Amino acid sequence: MLEELSRTGVFPLADLTERMRLVADLGFDSLMLQELEVNIGKRIPGFRTEEIFSPDLTVERLVALVDPHLTPEPAAGAPLPQQTRADWDAASACADDFPEVRQFEERLSAIAGSGADFPYFRVHQGNIRDTTVIDGRPYLSFGSYNYLGLSGHPAVNEAVHQAVDRYGTSVSASRVLSGERELTVRLERALADFLGVPDCLALVSGHATNVTAIGHLVDARDLVVHDALAHDSILQGCALSGAARRPFPHNDIGGLEDALRRNRSRFRRVLIAVEGAYSMDGDLVDLPAVIELKRRYGALLMVDEAHSIGTVGERGRGVGEFFGVDRSGVDLWMGTLSKTFASCGGYLGGSARMVRWLRHTLPGFVYSVGLTPANAAAALAATELILAEPHRVAALRRNAELFLGLAAAAGLATGSSAHTPIVPCVLGDSARTLRVADRLFDRGVIADPIFHPAVEEGLARLRFFVTSEHREDDIRRTVAVLAEEVAAAGG
Repeated sequence: MLEELSRTGVFPLADLTERMRLVADLGFDSLMLQELEVNIGKRIPGFRTEEIFSPDLTVERLVALVDPHLTPEPAAGAPLPQQTRADWDAASACADDFPEVRQFEERLSAIAGSGADFPYFRVHQGNIRDTTVIDGRPYLSFGSYNYLGLSGHPAVNEAVHQAVDRYGTSVSASRVLSGERELTVRLERALADFLGVPDCLALVSGHATNVTAIGHLVDARDLVVHDALAHDSILQGCALSGAARRPFPHNDIGGLEDALRRNRSRFRRVLIAVEGAYSMDGDLVDLPAVIELKRRYGALLMVDEAHSIGTVGERGRGVGEFFGVDRSGVDLWMGTLSKTFASCGGYLGGSARMVRWLRHTLPGFVYSVGLTPANAAAALAATELILAEPHRVAALRRNAELFLGLAAAAGLATGSSAHTPIVPCVLGDSARTLRVADRLFDRGVIADPIFHPAVEEGLARLRFFVTSEHREDDIRRTVAVLAEEVAAAGG
């Protein structure tokens, strides 16, 4: 069991002590605890405990929980027990009967029973910029990633129309074979220039870009050290790779260094995975400090710029521009095309040699169809507009600062948000958060309610995504309405 603790927690076996708490002292998150339970169960059949997710679970207590499941090995020559149908749960053979499905349905029932409108999967009747229309009613929207208002921009729409007229709606093949088009080649060149890197590779999905990249860069001989608030796509990439995974507390450079100091020599490669801007908290990575540690400990560094590219930096060129770092200090610049670039897909930027290798070997690229002509054209046109119309980034920054300043002045809890267009309003209780979101919707304002398990229990929040298109009076009205409803919802 101690071996599994050491392996799953990426913590030296010799340093484990009985009084260590798995969450507070060893840094286990919920996915690691689940993995630990499964792995112990493989070695000690029948082991399972609800206490595995207790924040106070210690090494000593876990040993006590495992002990009743230990059975002596059969004597030499004794027949091995035969597996019968009773040795597995019948519910495992039907997805409808999975316990995860039941738990999901319980969460849905809790929302439905609250009396609030269901806040997800609302159907919008047109483009979403600063406003949107649902069921014929206009709303102020703070729930869209259309940060620069380029989705729906006439020049972007026209580029898409021309691309479809010329190339059709699909490239109908992997780009390695017959799916290559001039539009995508031009897009990759434009993105590389925008990022300030030698080369870039565009893929059809932002989420899949992280999954396939991490799954390709590292394997079971390696370690991924990532921020505790890393996006699901980073965690899924870790799972695909088979690499050990070690989260460090959010934006805690000391915690990152401790993980590297303890573990660097134990693995072939170590990949540090961080985000440029964190979409739950609205804060930036301390990129210069991370680059310094990457160099000191001989690690690889991947920066996910899904929410920072186009929104951060004087010209919107991301956290690299914001901090003025040498672009070669980051091995892999990742980003999505679905936000400021008004399209759909992802990209990987870096050295020419590395990108050439990825272009010929990355599974999520080689074995996938290429970007549609429409998506390539939209992203290319958006990139050109960001360069040609720098006032958009300036307006976004001005609006974000106004919203954050007004929220702080109103006494709203905005956490560590700074220098990004993402402003959370942390309310703590999930039911209270849902009530406030519902009241805002009634008053014509859309903001996303975020509950556990997307965030820790007790940190439920509303998220406001500010755009360059929001008007000052609408921002002022929204913050005033928000403050009223938060006060009315009580503590």
